[in-house]
This record gives sequence, C-alpha cells and structure tokens, in this order.
Amino acid sequence: MTPEANDAKPAGHGVLLTVAYDGRPFAGFARQPTERTVAGELDGAVRSIDPRATVVRGASRTDAGVHARAQRVAFDTEMSIPSRGWVMALNAALPEEIVVRRAAVIAPAFEPRFHGISKVYRYVLLAGAVADPFLAGRCWRIGERLNHDTMRRAAAPLLGEHDFAAFRAAGDERTDTVRRIFRIEVRSGSGDDPRLTEILVEGNRFMYRMVRIIVGSLVDIAVGRLEEARITQALERRDRALLGRTAPPGGLFLDSVRLDDEGTDPWPFDEVASLA
Repeated sequence: MTPEANDAKPAGHGVLLTVAYDGRPFAGFARQPTERTVAGELDGAVRSIDPRATVVRGASRTDAGVHARAQRVAFDTEMSIPSRGWVMALNAALPEEIVVRRAAVIAPAFEPRFHGISKVYRYVLLAGAVADPFLAGRCWRIGERLNHDTMRRAAAPLLGEHDFAAFRAAGDERTDTVRRIFRIEVRSGSGDDPRLTEILVEGNRFMYRMVRIIVGSLVDIAVGRLEEARITQALERRDRALLGRTAPPGGLFLDSVRLDDEGTDPWPFDEVASLA
C-alpha cells in the first residue's frame, strides 16, 4: 500500500508547518520511490511521532537542488500535541538540512497549494571570475558583467497578468498558462556584498521552472546575448525558443508562501508564518 493510499480518510485535525531546507542533498520536494526527498524526510519524521498520521502536503514542489526559507506543509493527525511540541519533536527527528520553523493547528485535509495567495522566489547571482566556497550550491556564478539597468527594463513587461506559456519547461503540459506577477525586483549589492545580485519574483502561481527561465533570460539579456525585446516577444508569441537559458537550481530559494488561512495556536509566536 502506498502512503497516499493510506490517506483516504483525513485524521482528526491538521498541522500546518513552515519549513526551511537546503535543497542540495535532495531530489526535490515531492516524494520519489528511489530518491531522497524533502517530503520523504518529513513523512518519516512525522510518522516517527505518530505512525497513523497522513503524509505531508506541500505548497510547492521545488526541484532538485532548490532551497526554501518558508515552504508550507500540512499533515493530519489524531494526536493532541501542542504546536511547540511538533516543532521540537520534528526538528529532533529531521536531518540538519531541514528545519521546522513554525507549527500551527489547521483544518484536516488542508491543502496548502490550494490556499495560496502568493509566492515569493528569490534567485541569487554571483558576479566574479572565481567561485566562492561559502556560496557553493546557493548561487549562480556569472563571469561576465551584469547590466542591472538593462535587466530591470527587460523584466518590466512581466508585471501583471499574462499568458506565460513561453516561460515553462517542456515537461509542463498544463493548458492553463495564465499567471499574474505582482512584483519583480533586481537588487544589486545584496547583503552588502557588491558581487551579489538578487532577483525577486512574486506571483500568484508558477509553472515548471518558470522562475529559472525568467532569470536565465534576464541574465542573457544583461550580458548582451539576447535583445531586450525578447521578453515581450516571447509573451506575445508564446515561444520558448525566443528566451534564454534555464538558470541552474542552486541559486533559487522559495522565500515565502502567503496562505488565506494561517491556522491557530502557532508556535513560535514571534515567527512570521510565511516570511512575507
């Protein structure tokens, strides 16, 4: 029997978690039968405390190597454990690459991906001739000069609601490709390090590798490999071939997920649920 088959009936109440993880050791968030995944590790930790709990349900299926500061995860249980107890017990059972930052009580069968208001992704670029061992696996090193003004101008047409069919990987076969981008920022000198550039993208929903395609295209425009008009042309023609590279996964972070229900009885009380 698969874990999903064992979840036909939700348990007495739900638990909503805010989870941070280093994505490097994992084959993504979604569970896979032969690979180590974030969901698989969370399933094991939850069921080491309550063997009858459901498997976890995440707000975003981050790819292999992608990180999260505030992934949202829910599961159902019949055990009467306070939110603080879940945070402490789960962190004791999880590997060091995954940390539960917050827990709250939520309705049973709560699906975070169906209750999202917005998500914020952050991509980190390192400009330099050599790598930085302290940023290994957490940035994309660009050996060429980035023109930030050009990058900001090229990104502007992405704001608002558009058909983003051109901004998805070939494996995404969804027919609904309309999405809304609320915010896109290019920040240079992030964290007082002049080598770093951050690209923040906030939207209502995202498709497979959408943010990485946006970032890769903006980088190709910023270094002169693509014309600035390619973003607008790709939106109009729905043609992936007009865009640039897909940025590697290591520089991408799921920074926050805003939900329409944050649950009750949270712990820690001063920990912002979604880091929005």
